Amino acid sequence: MHSPYRKLSYLGLLAFVFLTVGRTSNGQVPNPILYMTRTEYVTINGKNFARYYYDVANKESFPASLFAAAPALPPCGANTKASRTWVDLYDQSGKRLFGFCAIGSPQDLSKLWFALEVDVVPPSWVYVEFTDRQTSTKYKSNLADTTP
Repeated sequence: MHSPYRKLSYLGLLAFVFLTVGRTSNGQVPNPILYMTRTEYVTINGKNFARYYYDVANKESFPASLFAAAPALPPCGANTKASRTWVDLYDQSGKRLFGFCAIGSPQDLSKLWFALEVDVVPPSWVYVEFTDRQTSTKYKSNLADTTP
């Protein structure tokens, strides 16, 4: 059951998004607005995990060129066509939880996640950081909770 406070926070987020969607008035790319969408429980190699899924509310504000394949930049492991911008999830203290180096479009920002074994207490808050490897620019989001 969702609390009335949860509904208010969603309404607040939606209002914030409608007021800030699109690039800033000076044409700059905005910081991402992160929110949690759901939790999923999975078993991998006999271990039970909780996956925490997130979306970027203002993903339409980011140009597709940020997520284009960038074979001229250093690879991501064996992936020589990693995207120009890498996306990393961190806990509130700055510990990296998971990263994505092959996001192909702004629409893929609705599929961000990290996983923890089910007996591990998740951090209270997480944020996402985009690193544009071509320009060395970082875009850091708000803190988002880990409770759907």
